[in-house]
Amino acid sequence: MLKIASVLGLLVMIAALVGLYAIGALISLQPIAITLQGIAVALMVWARVTFGTRSFHASADPTAGGLVTTGPYRYIRHPIYAAACLFGWGGVISHWSELSATLGVLLVVGVLVRMLCEERLLTQSYPEYLVYKKATKRMLPYVF
Repeated sequence: MLKIASVLGLLVMIAALVGLYAIGALISLQPIAITLQGIAVALMVWARVTFGTRSFHASADPTAGGLVTTGPYRYIRHPIYAAACLFGWGGVISHWSELSATLGVLLVVGVLVRMLCEERLLTQSYPEYLVYKKATKRMLPYVF
């Protein structure tokens, strides 16, 4: 059930990002969007480099090789999801409308569903995840 929910979360994330792109609200040349999206891309790259060559799965699926707690994972548990939200909301903020805000909320809902599924699976796969979870925030250092 967790894997199905995580795939649904991913599909909601993708639909929200595609929707933002379709209405012209994903990419912007406004300074706030460039700043937020630049930070998002840098965070995404840093997280992927730190995570290594492990593959991406459509469903939340802890990979072999141990729990990654270095790089951005030292500060937050889900830097890739944080980057996706930051990138999407950079576009939403710079192209504000009810539709773009709704798509931004859908993006966050998809991320939250996926993140919660992944955390349950990580807790089952890595006993040390509980200690790591207490020492870090999900997506925003010191806050959430």
